[in-house]
Amino acid sequence: MITSGLQDRAGRHVALCEVDDENWRAVADVAPLDEQRRFAPALAARYLLLSSREGVWNSLAVTADGTVVGHVMWARDEDDGSHWIGGMLIDGPAQGAGVGRAAVRTLMAWLAGREDCRVLRLSYEPDNAAAGHLYTSLGFRPTAETEGDEVVVELPAAAVAVRVTG
Repeated sequence: MITSGLQDRAGRHVALCEVDDENWRAVADVAPLDEQRRFAPALAARYLLLSSREGVWNSLAVTADGTVVGHVMWARDEDDGSHWIGGMLIDGPAQGAGVGRAAVRTLMAWLAGREDCRVLRLSYEPDNAAAGHLYTSLGFRPTAETEGDEVVVELPAAAVAVRVTG
């Protein structure tokens, strides 16, 4: 379990866990709100398949007080050594309580604490104002790069306050 002691606004402890035999079905069933489907797949199962089939991404379950409420994944770019955050999907009913923010902050701290991490990157659709606001508020800044039609943002690992266990 990866934890930084963060809670959502309901007071639930938010942590990241390996996807395993016990929780993979709950992770696969995570679904965004209907209005978010232009930015994300209908179910997190797509991200689980990317992680298991492509060998690049590493999936993690997002939990709140031990209950699966989302999915997030990470990868290391072997070309430049950057660490990427991707595939974050918080279940519709769990949204709006700060779970996504706590999950990203926890993953940021865990990745930044890795010896080989120098910079964190992620990408998002420019029309996804909520994602843009979240990532900007966490310190990510735009780069000159794009991933398809998505904006690429980054944050130096040294700028992340590391306080994580797991």
